[in-house]
Amino acid sequence: MLTVKDMNTYYGESHILHGVSLDVKKGTVSALLGRNGMGKTTTIHSIMGMTPPRKGQVLFQGKELKGKPSYQISKAGIALVPQGRRIFSNLTVKENLMTTYRYKENGWDLEKIYDMFPRLGERKTSMGGNLSGGEQQMLSIGRALLTNPDLLLLDEPSEGLSPLMVREVIKIIKALKNSGMSMLIVEQNLAMAAELADYVYILNKGTVVFEGETEQFDQEVKQKFLSVS
Repeated sequence: MLTVKDMNTYYGESHILHGVSLDVKKGTVSALLGRNGMGKTTTIHSIMGMTPPRKGQVLFQGKELKGKPSYQISKAGIALVPQGRRIFSNLTVKENLMTTYRYKENGWDLEKIYDMFPRLGERKTSMGGNLSGGEQQMLSIGRALLTNPDLLLLDEPSEGLSPLMVREVIKIIKALKNSGMSMLIVEQNLAMAAELADYVYILNKGTVVFEGETEQFDQEVKQKFLSVS
């Protein structure tokens, strides 16, 4: 579904991504892991066209996305749940959701979002800035789903959440996976990533230093590439 080949991205003259290659197969979850500052978010932003790569390919369902603006990439069927949630604090929950709505027959609509996130239905008239961190994360995921994507990118979905809310986010992602949604997740929570992902990539200084099925993501790999003892 998504194939990234030899992607090189720069911030000015600073070379951030060095030949990153990864895949997300249809109906699966891939996790992109690594310590802070290793290029994970830059990878997500490069796929979405927010930080356009200078070299390489970003192929989605066989079509080249590199060089296209973000709105065209979104229309192609990729949605982003950004790090920090980025909801509109001065809009209501319902207004936040409808900012991205794209009709698709039998696809996601407000009713289905409220069924998956009952709390959002209860708070649909509340301002985004008055929501808890967990509610804002639900809102950010719901907003992305309302573009009716084929691929969902989630950048640090557990960041800043309580353990209880992390479990809720895991439950949501599992439900999406069971429905057939394809996902690429950037995550610092290694246990969460291992629980959700079918395939794991590890970035170090903008380079993929490990890739393998989740069963291969063992303690030796964690200690070697992530300094986890």
